[in-house]
Amino acid sequence: MRFFPSLASLFHRLPRMGWCLALSVLLLGLVGLFSPQQLPVIIYKGSLLSLAGTGGYWLDRWAFPYARPDSYLVYEWKDEDEFSDGVEDYPVVENCQRLFIAASLRRAAVMAVAMLAVGLGL
Repeated sequence: MRFFPSLASLFHRLPRMGWCLALSVLLLGLVGLFSPQQLPVIIYKGSLLSLAGTGGYWLDRWAFPYARPDSYLVYEWKDEDEFSDGVEDYPVVENCQRLFIAASLRRAAVMAVAMLAVGLGL
């Protein structure tokens, strides 16, 4: 019986953006080491950008309530428990692929513009 997981299993369990998170923490540590007075500014700007992304997401949901990207899926994506190889995880309704792509790109653009507006206003 092993009490400590192997290193490979730890890396396998990292979130999708785990490496980006680790790199960000490392760089934040370097900034703290070389210029500690900038840490509050970085945390402030990061939190504002995060709030702007969330605001852009909700703005898209409120502005386009009937054109949400998940409304073009064949079934509710939250109901899926198992996935098969060689089969789409979340199939899109037939003849609605372009609408799904447009709704997804629209949401990404609204979020990006909101984040850009807050970022440029700092």
